[in-house]
Amino acid sequence: MSSGKLESVYQRLVNEEDARVCRDIDDNACRVVPGNFLLQITTQFLTKLGDAIANPKTVLAWLLTALSAPGIFVAFLVPIRESGSLIPQLLIAAWVRLQAVRKWTFVIGSLLQALSVLAMALVAVSLTGTAAGLMLLAALVVFSLSRGLCSVASKDVLGKTVPKTRRGRVSGWSEFLAGLITIGVGVVLLTDSQQGDTAIYLILLATAAGLWLAGAGTYAMIREFPGATEGGGNAIREAVSRLSLLRSDQTFRHFVLARSLLLCSALSAPFFIMLAHQRTDGAVLVLGLFVIADGLASLVSAPFWGRFADLSSRRVMVLAGAGAAVSGIGLVGLVHAHDGLAGSQWLYPVFFFLLAVAHAGVRLGRKTYIVDLAGGNRRTDYVAVSNTVIGVVLLIAGSIGALTSVLPVSAIILILAGMGLAGAWMSWHLPEVT
Repeated sequence: MSSGKLESVYQRLVNEEDARVCRDIDDNACRVVPGNFLLQITTQFLTKLGDAIANPKTVLAWLLTALSAPGIFVAFLVPIRESGSLIPQLLIAAWVRLQAVRKWTFVIGSLLQALSVLAMALVAVSLTGTAAGLMLLAALVVFSLSRGLCSVASKDVLGKTVPKTRRGRVSGWSEFLAGLITIGVGVVLLTDSQQGDTAIYLILLATAAGLWLAGAGTYAMIREFPGATEGGGNAIREAVSRLSLLRSDQTFRHFVLARSLLLCSALSAPFFIMLAHQRTDGAVLVLGLFVIADGLASLVSAPFWGRFADLSSRRVMVLAGAGAAVSGIGLVGLVHAHDGLAGSQWLYPVFFFLLAVAHAGVRLGRKTYIVDLAGGNRRTDYVAVSNTVIGVVLLIAGSIGALTSVLPVSAIILILAGMGLAGAWMSWHLPEVT
């Protein structure tokens, strides 16, 4: 694409008169912003779509069930996928800081994710039972660690190549496009999930692997200029020293606390599904509708949240956290107040849609906030420390599922809603950084 066409598309997506104004990036990067902006939207679209197709809550869980793997393997899918990519990031960041050009870290991570998903596809056609569970989880561990590489590198490259007030729209537009295609994925799962045929999962996983390969290719085309490389010494020593940021940097500490509480938007989702299973006879239908609702939520909310995050990522965190809380409170209230609605197959996907909209806002808001909070290697440190702490918190908070033996699912949803309100309150007291 010619530079003139790149500039035109960039102007349309940014939709501001001062689209060429550069904040918080150097002059060299400023001259190639349109191309880098579009390449990062393309890459994030490809990888987000891959995430949707290889979703552990749907595709991988159903795959393990079809392969007769013990239930314990299904239970570990989400914790491994999320925490495995977050907890090691302090160690990963020490290595990333040694790289003057950091896009290649993302490329490596994306290639490893593609290979991991291909390994899962091979499991689908060659193993069953415990062996299938063990090998798929092993591939998921590699996948999750590779996501950690991409997470640290992508935020730093975004901060080096796209100016402030534009960064939220990179994620916003990519979420929108991925959400559009995810709706089709949901329809496939909705119509095929009752057949128990592993061929559909083989096709989906192979497609997801291809998307990560394509994402690695587009990211490699980004024009990133060398940056600072100090602070990349012994990984363990550097990791421990970076944790001191939680003590010395009050704003960062409050952000991590707020982000921890806003995990409610992610943790609530499986309990919405559990409540739907308990109250309806069409669990498989509802699961398919959940996937479609998730895609619709990205489709309609991501551009809005992205633009809003460029104006005030703090307020996005406030509104999205409150929205997640209200969706949980509203669902529980209706289920217990109206017996007729409690059995409706459509009630739960509607509230799941509202939760997914809020979750998209939480993710975009906190990502944009931490990128804008600092520059250079300090940004890398913030991302790594924050993600490592959140990974540990996620494992601990994930154990809330054990409460289902003593509390009804609706009570757990209300507990998580309380977390969301507390997270919104904490976010309100954060300073503006946009």
